[in-house]
Amino acid sequence: MLSHRIATEEDLPALNALMTRAIEHLQGGFLTPEQVRASHKVMGLDTQLVTDRTYFLVEEDGRLAGCGGWSFRATLYGGDDSVVAREPARLDPATDAAKVRAMYTDPAFVRRGIGRLVLNLCEQAARDAGFCRVELMGTMAGVPLYRAAGYVGVEEVLSAPIDGVRVPLLRMGKPL
Repeated sequence: MLSHRIATEEDLPALNALMTRAIEHLQGGFLTPEQVRASHKVMGLDTQLVTDRTYFLVEEDGRLAGCGGWSFRATLYGGDDSVVAREPARLDPATDAAKVRAMYTDPAFVRRGIGRLVLNLCEQAARDAGFCRVELMGTMAGVPLYRAAGYVGVEEVLSAPIDGVRVPLLRMGKPL
């Protein structure tokens, strides 16, 4: 049975290991091997989400199955070790969209509703915080899930070059 909770600092090593597995094993059908390697410098965990207590993890029988969060800050994507610039400014729920961030499923748990569960948790938390819209930066592997959950593409983006390689992304949004 799946359970969920807010991530804590003690969860960081397990979360980072899950993210590495997910990037390595789930992006391959959508990106070249070079783009998968570069993805490690575009994606990852922004520990600000854990500090803000807006990052969820999903477990099955004590085993980490997936994770993801939302943010009331301006940063749209990128982790602590990524080349993506981050902006910690607080958003205004009356005018800004909350950000869904760092969604990952362990490869051993794909196609079991974990991504949808995390999205629902994030959307409800953002709604409870007064936000009327959410947006995210989708990886190519994540876009099918986000589309199925009602997100629409807003802007195609290529990452900054990483060792000469750019990673394709899709900025997406949804009203709550």
